[in-house]
Amino acid sequence: MVQITGYKTYQREDGENFHILVLQGGIEAVKSQQTGKTYLTTKMAKVSCTFDEATCESLIGTKLPGAIKRVEVEPYEFTIAETGEVVERSHRYEYISEEEAIVGANVLEKEEVM
Repeated sequence: MVQITGYKTYQREDGENFHILVLQGGIEAVKSQQTGKTYLTTKMAKVSCTFDEATCESLIGTKLPGAIKRVEVEPYEFTIAETGEVVERSHRYEYISEEEAIVGANVLEKEEVM
């Protein structure tokens, strides 16, 4: 289950505004690679939508079936807002529906047999 925690407004090149919804997954316990201690975190993802700002605002707090999944992508640079540090990442987080999660967990990728 994921929850809509907010929305952001962006501007297209043509000057028109559009909105995206910010989704947050459940709490996860993760072990720090630096300290070895466990901490709690959540995964977040941004999802495009066709809603106006008032609708986006009204959807905050809504829960959706599904999960937020880590997806490997081409490496890109990312600036950590709090510190200004620029890091390279090769993943992003995407929302997947409950149906996609079930199919992904139960369907094997096609293999070539020789």
